[in-house]
Amino acid sequence: MAFFATLANTHGGQWFDMKWQPQLESKPWKDAINFYVDLLKNYGPPGSSANSFNEILALYNEGKCGMWIDATIAASFITDPKQSKVADKVAFAQAPTAVTPKGANWLWAWALAIPAGTKNADAAQKFISWATSKDYIQLVAKTNGWGSVPTGTRKSTYASADFQKAAKFAAAEKLAIDTANPSDSTLPKSPYVGVQFAAIPEFQAIGVAVGQQMSAALAGKTSVDDALKASQVAADREMKKAGYYK
Repeated sequence: MAFFATLANTHGGQWFDMKWQPQLESKPWKDAINFYVDLLKNYGPPGSSANSFNEILALYNEGKCGMWIDATIAASFITDPKQSKVADKVAFAQAPTAVTPKGANWLWAWALAIPAGTKNADAAQKFISWATSKDYIQLVAKTNGWGSVPTGTRKSTYASADFQKAAKFAAAEKLAIDTANPSDSTLPKSPYVGVQFAAIPEFQAIGVAVGQQMSAALAGKTSVDDALKASQVAADREMKKAGYYK
């Protein structure tokens, strides 16, 4: 679902306009989803609607995918000869664009957090500080090699000559991260922060509802137009219920 939103962005679309009205039946969304559904039906692996990160990673590592657009962390997996049969045949580029490069690459992070009610906040803070430190990067590099260090976490990692030598994806990965702008991710002006999502509490429910419709369209259970119409209705209902407009 994250990739659907970047496709909508690069086709000139957005989740909401400046009045918080959902835009899921707009031309950019229709162009983007029709393009995606046609592409996957004609050239994608069977059962694409059920494939997520791990399934596509397995396909790619077996040499059964020609192109994969996903999280930057995937780069270290598909270039690892211990798990990828095509490790020496992989090249990297930024995500393709249509009308605009804005929002074509997304920004996301798995974060370490400390629960407010914990009795071990000091110990947790010490662990997080260590697990995200330069010392930890050096430890992983020494133990497992520079190709195995966590990527996307520290700017200094990309400045390392050892990392650049071990990770042929380093430059492309850093460019993807640096050019993702959650404050300016759509061609029309938008009221929300976020690239592939809108950082509002209501988006979780909206994202699930839209994701189900997009999956149905990809599986051929409904048309793209009907899927987007149902998505618009669901998003509009959530936004009205939350009081964004009447």
